[in-house]
Amino acid sequence: MYTFMTVEGQKEINYLLWKIKNTMVFKKADLKKELKSELGGHFEDTILAMMTPLPDYYAKELHDAISGVGTKEEVLVEILCTLSNYGVKTVAECYSKQYGSSLEKDIKGDTSGHFKRLCVSLSLGNREENPNVDEAAAKTDAEALYNAGELKWGTDESEFNRILVNKSYQHLRRVILEYEKLSGKDLEESIKSEFSGDICMGLLYLVKCIRSKIDFFAERLHKSMAGMGTDDKTLIRIIVSRSEIDLGDIKLAFERLYGKSLESWINGDTSGDYKKLLLKLIG
Repeated sequence: MYTFMTVEGQKEINYLLWKIKNTMVFKKADLKKELKSELGGHFEDTILAMMTPLPDYYAKELHDAISGVGTKEEVLVEILCTLSNYGVKTVAECYSKQYGSSLEKDIKGDTSGHFKRLCVSLSLGNREENPNVDEAAAKTDAEALYNAGELKWGTDESEFNRILVNKSYQHLRRVILEYEKLSGKDLEESIKSEFSGDICMGLLYLVKCIRSKIDFFAERLHKSMAGMGTDDKTLIRIIVSRSEIDLGDIKLAFERLYGKSLESWINGDTSGDYKKLLLKLIG
């Protein structure tokens, strides 16, 4: 296995990053083969993630989440609820090319109940994208959510799915405010009292994304490093996938929410060249 010398470690990392960004000089397949033969562990995982086009990378992460023993439900929701319609459809197309099966079909085969319905709906990428907000319509949807949960004996899950999965994020932010006026508590509280299990988690993640995608990713990063052990797969996925999008904003949100910098958490929770590379990516 390839091991960096202490003095030269940063130079080697910089060189690998240069090679990845200049794949015209190297055939991508040859470069991947070369790296896999030289590297190992989470450092290798991070480098290979950086080399993979984002739609293909997300497709692989979704496949890993639903293949094998058990399902990584949190990963499914994290990816599907943070992508645009175009992003979802592009990833679904890549998924089909890579694995010879549709994303929708595989989700249906590996999930169940109301959670399956939520994930399948998210995987279709049919959310409204009109940026304009109709206040009257927002009030109507807030009332529909209230009537489907707080005022109903039992819960009408289909109403939550219909509104939260299909309406635009701009519209839903207004719906959340109207819901709080109507019920006297926030939507997350109501979801926790009305739902349980995977569907509760899925709806909570969705509402957190609606409120602030930046804060949602900061929370996911914190969770990946809090407690015993590290969820390196989540840590790598978020840092690599957001590194050229909004990672700077996520860093600021992380420090605002948890009182310590993302760098300090990574310093304390990872080691070696893997740590150096993550710190390089987050700047």
